Amino acid sequence: MKTYNDMYLDLRRILKAAGVEDYNLEARLIICAAAGKTREELVRDMKLYAFDELEAKVNEMAKRRVDGEPIAYVLGEWEFMGLPFNVDPKVLIPRADTELLAELAIRLLRRRVTDGTRVLDLCCGTGCVGISVAKTVQSARVVLVDDSMPALRVARSNVLRNGVSRNTTCIEADALKNPPILLGKFDLIVCNPPYVPTAEIPTLDKGVKDYEPRSALDGGEDGLDFYRAIIPAWKAILKPTGVIMFECGEGQSGKIMDMLSREGFGGVACHPDLAGTPRVVAGALGQEK
Repeated sequence: MKTYNDMYLDLRRILKAAGVEDYNLEARLIICAAAGKTREELVRDMKLYAFDELEAKVNEMAKRRVDGEPIAYVLGEWEFMGLPFNVDPKVLIPRADTELLAELAIRLLRRRVTDGTRVLDLCCGTGCVGISVAKTVQSARVVLVDDSMPALRVARSNVLRNGVSRNTTCIEADALKNPPILLGKFDLIVCNPPYVPTAEIPTLDKGVKDYEPRSALDGGEDGLDFYRAIIPAWKAILKPTGVIMFECGEGQSGKIMDMLSREGFGGVACHPDLAGTPRVVAGALGQEK
């Protein structure tokens, strides 16, 4: 029988040998997840002996990681905007880049929110963007939309986990089609659609192309299929001064801004992420171009 410290030292050696960059952190995360402990509790219990069943569980999780499975899927959860989110291979893993979309939405709503303000998170996946909005701007009413029922099950679990069921609902709908009539009108649409060009998917990191859902990545030949469909169709459910915000990939922002302008959106702007890459494009109805 090993102590927690023995397991940690063994695991970090295994992960380091496999080329895992953050082997120290991931070793701690795996043991914490397997044992159901916080990091503070793990530090406290390092000298204690662990049951053989726990060691077997840690070894199984370590094998999955060494085989290339993303650490978020191994753990079954990931953090976004300081909140915990359940994840599995049916949904895209929340990225730090996407936090900009949530931050801009929250900043806008804090200036404009009133009772009855409605927000739509389209192509919601885990629901990380919409749930972050609902958690922070509690007077807003948030609707999470995805065309994948497995993804919506994950989103619903995250609504419950983050305590936002009072102001958040989930609806199945296809972003490539016209919005359901009964959705009503929204003050803000946020969307992180699939935007990887089809031909680029085989070139992505193994953990992405082999494990994350292709349907959440593939944006068509040039990566812009979803923007072409969403902008003209879904603007119909925006209120007269409603805003739409998209995450986008490198080199795509200019074309998306042009699409928004052609469809009558004004104040069209692009916001870079921390690396300086154009990451979020936004536009508003009822504003001058």
